[in-house]
Amino acid sequence: MACRHFIVSGRVQGVFYRASTQRKAQQLNLAGWVRNLPNSNVELVAAGDDALLDRLEEWLWQGPDMAVVTQLDVSDCVDAKDVDMPFGVRY
Repeated sequence: MACRHFIVSGRVQGVFYRASTQRKAQQLNLAGWVRNLPNSNVELVAAGDDALLDRLEEWLWQGPDMAVVTQLDVSDCVDAKDVDMPFGVRY
């Protein structure tokens, strides 16, 4: 199982980005979590098949209708142990 860590920047808080990401990741049957960061970014960890993670990454650039993504930082996770199934929102 592959695992990726994402930091999403732009107008991504207050636009249902977390809830929409959760829905998309669950549709793709990915494990993981998403949360808001104090600096107005959104952080998420997702684990699953590489091709499905690629689809999630493409979607993260768009997000929900009101979102404006300006930057997406992606890195591989060292360990996929700290993922939730089903994909959840952390506070």
